[in-house]
Amino acid sequence: MEDWIEKRLDAAVAGLPPCAGGDDAPCAPLPDGAEVADILSMMLSVLFPGCRHLSGGCRQTLRDMARRLAEQCSRAFAAQPANSSFDTRASSLGAVADGESAAAALLDAIPGIRAMLAEDIVAAYEGDPAAKSETEVVMSYPGLVAIATHRVAHVLERAGVPLIPRMMSERAHSVTGIDIHPGAMIGPGFFIDHGTGVVIGETCTIGRRVKLYQGVTLGALSFRKDSDGKLVKGIKRHPDVEDNVVIYAGATILGGKTVIGHDSVIGANVWLTHSVPSFSKVYNREPDPIVSQTMTMEGEAGYGI
Repeated sequence: MEDWIEKRLDAAVAGLPPCAGGDDAPCAPLPDGAEVADILSMMLSVLFPGCRHLSGGCRQTLRDMARRLAEQCSRAFAAQPANSSFDTRASSLGAVADGESAAAALLDAIPGIRAMLAEDIVAAYEGDPAAKSETEVVMSYPGLVAIATHRVAHVLERAGVPLIPRMMSERAHSVTGIDIHPGAMIGPGFFIDHGTGVVIGETCTIGRRVKLYQGVTLGALSFRKDSDGKLVKGIKRHPDVEDNVVIYAGATILGGKTVIGHDSVIGANVWLTHSVPSFSKVYNREPDPIVSQTMTMEGEAGYGI
C-alpha cells in the first residue's frame, strides 16, 4: 500500500456523504449514462427498423430494452430527493414498481410514437427539395434524430421519471446540436431543417406540421423569482406555436404568453416577445449592405467592404 496515497485519503474524502467517503456504505446507484444511451439506441433501432443496427429481432430488442429501462428508471426514482416535485421513493420496492410502470408506459406508447414519426419523415422529405428519399431522411437528418429522441423522452417525462428524460434529450443535443426539453409538447409532421442551434424550451407547445430552420430559439422571456430570491419553477415560460407555422433561421421567440397563430411565417433573425395572429408574415426590415468595388493589382475588378 502506497503511504503517500493513504495519508492523503482522509483529507480527500472529508465532507463527502458517508456512502461516498466510507468503505462500508455504498451509494445507491444513479442512472448510468452509457446504459441510458444504449437504451435510447435500442429504441431508435426499433422505431426505424432496417435503418439502424438491430442485434436481434424487434421483440427481443424491446424485451431487453424494457428490462434495462426499468432498472435505470428504478434507480432514478430511488435517488429522487425529498424536496423535488415528485414523491420521495423511500423503499426500494416502490422504486422498482415505479421503474417497471415507466418502462411499460414507453412500450404502450410505441405505436403512437411510430405514427407521429411517420408524419415527421414525410414532412422532412416534402419540406426539403434536397431530400432524395424518405430513407435518406431517416439515415442522415439530424432533425429526425432529435425529434425521435424527444418523442421517447417525452413519454418518460409524462410518466414522472426523474433524470432519464433529460439525459436522453442532452444525448441528442450533443449529437445533433438541437436542444429540445423533454417537457415540450410537439405535434406530428414536425421538421427541423439543418437544425444546429435550435432551442425548444420545457413549456413550449408546438402544433402540427411546423417547420423550423437552424438557430431558432423558443425560449423564456424572463425568470421570475420568489420572495427568497429563488427561481419560480413549474410555470408557463415558453411560447406556443400553432399549426402550419414556418420559422426561419435565427428567429427568437420568447415568453409564456406569446402565441404564434396558425399558418404564419416568421422571417429570419426576427425577435418576438408578443403574440401574432394567424396568417401573419413577420419580417425584419431588409438590410442595406454597402458594397464597394475595388481594382486588383492585375487591373481586374474586385469587391471589398
